[in-house]
Amino acid sequence: MTMQDAIAAQPQWVQIWLNVLGVCAFLLPAALLIWRASRLAGAITVIASALAGIGVFWIFNQFGFVRLLGLPHIILWLPIVIYLARQSRRPDMPTAPRAIMYVVMAVMCVSLVFDVVDVARYALGDRAAF
Repeated sequence: MTMQDAIAAQPQWVQIWLNVLGVCAFLLPAALLIWRASRLAGAITVIASALAGIGVFWIFNQFGFVRLLGLPHIILWLPIVIYLARQSRRPDMPTAPRAIMYVVMAVMCVSLVFDVVDVARYALGDRAAF
């Protein structure tokens, strides 16, 4: 089974959420590259999201579609959310990139809630594929 097959077997809301996540965690941060004040934040966020994606695919290839898939998000996105929160408060940050950062942080935080619950369940012994 491929990752795409596993995702296709999930409920419709999960598939929609994964699309929202892809847009807001991968594409939207690239828009931060437009403004000088947010370029570094955009580059760091895009790189962290790409690394998280690579980590998710690696875990999938090792263990299948298990609750551990959220671990790369926890490791990489938690620091990114903190960093973006600090960057969004900079007085020289224009309004548009600040708004983009808020959306990215909100989506990452929602994902992190799911991820922390899933990884905790995995750590507590729930190793079944879902």
